[in-house]
Amino acid sequence: MQNPLMQTIEALAKEKGIEADTIITAIEDAVLTASRKYYKTNENLKTRFNQETGQVDLFAIKHIVQDVEDPTTQISLKEAQDLYGGEAEVDMEIEFPKRTDVLGRIAAQTAKQVIFQKVREAERENIFAEYNQRIGEVISTTVKRFESGDLIVEIGRVEAVLPRKEQSRAESYTPGERIRAVIKGVNRSAKGPQIVLSRTDPALLIKLFEQEVPEIYDGTVMIRGAVREAGDRAKVAVYSRERDVDPVGACVGMKGTRVQAIIRELRGEKIDIVEWSDDVILFVTNALSPAKVQRVSIVDDKERVMEVVVEDKQLSLAIGKKGQNVRLAAKLTGWRIDIKSEEEKRKEVELQFGALEAGDPQAQMDALFPDMPPQVEQEPAPADLSAEADERTQSAEAEATEESEVGEFAEAESTEVAESAPSAETEKLES
Repeated sequence: MQNPLMQTIEALAKEKGIEADTIITAIEDAVLTASRKYYKTNENLKTRFNQETGQVDLFAIKHIVQDVEDPTTQISLKEAQDLYGGEAEVDMEIEFPKRTDVLGRIAAQTAKQVIFQKVREAERENIFAEYNQRIGEVISTTVKRFESGDLIVEIGRVEAVLPRKEQSRAESYTPGERIRAVIKGVNRSAKGPQIVLSRTDPALLIKLFEQEVPEIYDGTVMIRGAVREAGDRAKVAVYSRERDVDPVGACVGMKGTRVQAIIRELRGEKIDIVEWSDDVILFVTNALSPAKVQRVSIVDDKERVMEVVVEDKQLSLAIGKKGQNVRLAAKLTGWRIDIKSEEEKRKEVELQFGALEAGDPQAQMDALFPDMPPQVEQEPAPADLSAEADERTQSAEAEATEESEVGEFAEAESTEVAESAPSAETEKLES
């Protein structure tokens, strides 16, 4: 039959959700701490819990050596052999029992504090290890109280916090009310692990669909993306692995029963369920639902920019209240969406054709390529440099003209001399 102390230890371990050995270790450490305070010695003390008697035994450990240097922790081989016979050898340890009934009330209070501290630490570690592995999981909680706008809820025997920034603005809570939230993280604090919950994270929407739609739970329908503006609107992109299964219809359910259950859980938040596609143009068209799109064109593939043209009556619906619809569609698809009405697009095309008819080259380039940066015009050469170049050219031409005239004059003189020379010799012969 177990002693009463062991039965108490097992009951406490079951209540706190920790191992009984953890509590026994805490008791041994507590008695050891109290003994060191009482004896105030440098002895190497050790405690051991006796499960049969329920007592904690205290020992002073001494090391067997040839030459004793510290009598409090060492014993000579000769003395050890006198106590224990020839079995004692060098480097062995001998336990010397010490009394624990003399520790007193203060030592008992110290032991009690140490036990409580060790048990709390073990409980915190267990809670952290358990909930740190459950991040992203949806759990059911009970509202307990409010603290500075934050909501304190209970998860079984553990308290968690739902911060104000993680609460939907369209929701209000009362103590004792049961709500579902997603575990966003677990933080270590001085008071123990703090479990942080969220009602605005898209993971909550995804997990609710997994719970309500069997096709999503078994993997037939996949959720490829989800974005939310908590309390107002959300968009979910779904995809079916089987051709015979309509992903949107499976999520909506018969007469909207499945999606209505999720909307009630999110307190009236509107949910758009769109079909995911590999074709980005088709995906963007679906993501802008419920607006009907006329044309979609890719403006910049590298920067992921698209231009969407809708009917004039559909423009406000495509943009949404304060741009909410197009903003959620851009987050869901990962593309920047520029929405224009047919009237705006028609005026833009007329402006381009007008520039082409005007014949202005720069206006034509701006109309045809509105995104192209303007070309930098070349600056003309300075006036003084061009004038100096003209003067140098004129002087060079003048010098060339003078040289040609001098050459012609010299040639003419040589011709006249050549013609006059024979006539002079002829006159001499005649004389």
